Amino acid sequence: MTDDPKDRALSVADQLRARAARGPITDAQRKLLEHSAKIFDEPVRAKDAAFMPRELVQVTLPHKNPGDVPVWRRTNGNCTVVMQPGWNIEKNESFGYPYGIIPRLLLFWITTEAVQKKSRRLELGNSLAGFIAELGLDPQRGGKRSDARRLRDQMEWLFRARMSFQGSFERSGQCGAARLDMQVADKTELWWNRRDPNQTALWGSWIELGERFFAAITAFPVPADMRALRALKRSPLALDLYAWLSYEAWKAHKTGKLQFENWEQLHAHLGAEYKHLNNFRTHAKAALRKIKTVYPGLKLGDRQGGIQVLPESWPSIRPRNITTINGTCKAV
Repeated sequence: MTDDPKDRALSVADQLRARAARGPITDAQRKLLEHSAKIFDEPVRAKDAAFMPRELVQVTLPHKNPGDVPVWRRTNGNCTVVMQPGWNIEKNESFGYPYGIIPRLLLFWITTEAVQKKSRRLELGNSLAGFIAELGLDPQRGGKRSDARRLRDQMEWLFRARMSFQGSFERSGQCGAARLDMQVADKTELWWNRRDPNQTALWGSWIELGERFFAAITAFPVPADMRALRALKRSPLALDLYAWLSYEAWKAHKTGKLQFENWEQLHAHLGAEYKHLNNFRTHAKAALRKIKTVYPGLKLGDRQGGIQVLPESWPSIRPRNITTINGTCKAV
């Protein structure tokens, strides 16, 4: 195995191909293999560049439905995100919390559009089916668990939720605290037909991001490969771990210093829904094996007790596809 990150990643892809040659594989394994081959064999195109807000890489959304609780929170070091659901005036009850894979894919899409278009108003199109496909979901899946139904629900919950980022800091021997309260979208106009996702509306649907949320997600967007996100979309933990590794790889590459978090730290801000650390570690290692197959530039150390990202790593979007402006990665 060579020291070049791309060669190392390619060897992982070759291992998957060898696994496929040994006998039958599951549909999920086959799709992962297909995504892997494209990422390793084809150059990244501009439309493959995606972004995630740094704040929601450091502290992530719920993996599972938190249920009927007034407040949900997650902490990573001195940074805490607190979320409250919006209020449904028609039913006189709160909306649900955004959780699982769909709000994560939505946030990737929202941040990418905001960074590239430099606008708070984002056009969603005239067709629900078209938007579902753009997120890498299946517009043809029907029933109560259809992607159309789940997407509409999660959009409502995400756009209505109120988020607060709170943190503590020390400067010149003095301790302080800071917070940022915001809502994802201040305005929405959705004309889609939930029962018939393929129906084209006369008017286009759109959202307008909250001013503070827009400022936060465009201040320091973390680059990601949309093809990898689609390959990992079955697991919220895999998406969170991929986004975190993209951020850590960028820091390691920029500073020349390895990055390390132990399993207890990772459990706190990536997998608090797992009650037992050993259970989280098992699932995280399984997710990590998948991430390695779709992340050519990732190079990990062999330090035990956590995940170590080496300075030889590249960001998830290779340097020829990004540029750094005032310390921030931008697609070019």
